[in-house]
Amino acid sequence: MTNRSGSKASGYPSLLAIKARLSENNIHDIIVQGKGIMPGFPQIPEKDRKKLVNFLTDKSNNNIEVKEITQTNSKIPYIPFQHSGYTKFLDENGLPAISPPWGTLQALDLNTGEYLWKVPLGETESLRELGYPTTGTENYGGAVITENGLLFIAATKDGYIRAFGRDSGKLLWEFKLPAAAFATPALYRSGGKHDLTVAWGGEKLGTEKGNKIIAFALEN
Repeated sequence: MTNRSGSKASGYPSLLAIKARLSENNIHDIIVQGKGIMPGFPQIPEKDRKKLVNFLTDKSNNNIEVKEITQTNSKIPYIPFQHSGYTKFLDENGLPAISPPWGTLQALDLNTGEYLWKVPLGETESLRELGYPTTGTENYGGAVITENGLLFIAATKDGYIRAFGRDSGKLLWEFKLPAAAFATPALYRSGGKHDLTVAWGGEKLGTEKGNKIIAFALEN
């Protein structure tokens, strides 16, 4: 969006206060290298990158001229399509307009290609309060598995970290985090003990900002 306000529905954060969080060099590097799910755009000419940085840091008049690319006479790759965002298929309540589950966790046998199990991942709290069964939620983030078969994953919009049985898919434990964690948890050993950590950054999918790390001690 040319007003830099972003779109919570599409998962695009606001960029209105970006200069308070990032330097111009940081912004330039993100444009070139990408960050998170955003790819890098090294093919953008340096002069255009400077214009983009100026736009994001209020050094321009914030007017963007959009031109249709028809040909190129330079070494810059021709890009025939431009992404202008997307609109999620939601109902009048802002929920996915398809049948649940809206997010799943599944185990696959890589030798046979068969599913070993599949379970909903995440809760839509407004529906849970009304007595509806687990719906699953949109999720971003991976899982880690312990030697004795515990699978830990956060990833969900509802802000929980959960433990499942690796072989059964049974939910064994869950903990409500202060903010949603879309990062893959990490397992490590310290002082003879095993710990589990996860970064709860929030902000994606319209969730509250967190930007902290939480650690759990695992008992043998």
